[in-house]
Amino acid sequence: MRKELPPKSEFRHKLKVKVRFHEVDMLGVLNNAAYISFFEDARLEYIKEAGLIPAGGIFSDGFDFFMVRNEINYRSHAHFDDELIIHTRVSYIRNSSYGFEHLIEKVSTGEIIADGIGVVAQVDKKTGKSHPLSDEFRNKIFNYEGKVHR
Repeated sequence: MRKELPPKSEFRHKLKVKVRFHEVDMLGVLNNAAYISFFEDARLEYIKEAGLIPAGGIFSDGFDFFMVRNEINYRSHAHFDDELIIHTRVSYIRNSSYGFEHLIEKVSTGEIIADGIGVVAQVDKKTGKSHPLSDEFRNKIFNYEGKVHR
């Protein structure tokens, strides 16, 4: 588990969610599978906000983006009806992949209850092989984030 987390102020993108009844388990806490869904929702909203959806719509450019890694560190619990903020950023860009970082904050306390990372790889639909990210894609992330490691 990461000991020192980046400050929330370094995350431009925020998505507010509310824990729904079907997302809690028999103990009354947010089920671990819901965190992956929250990360996925936040990533999708991030790429929309950063202008990364192709003009013809998602999946229209001949490339797929696959999650090749997801990692979650659970620090505390959320319960039914808790409001959470999912803080999301792209932390690095490589040749054909890039990494997301997430913090999940409980609104009522300001506490970070979970953090996570995800790695996305771009794959050519025809060949099924990884494919380099375009300069346009990189520039949109750099313009949105302002700071990304290479």
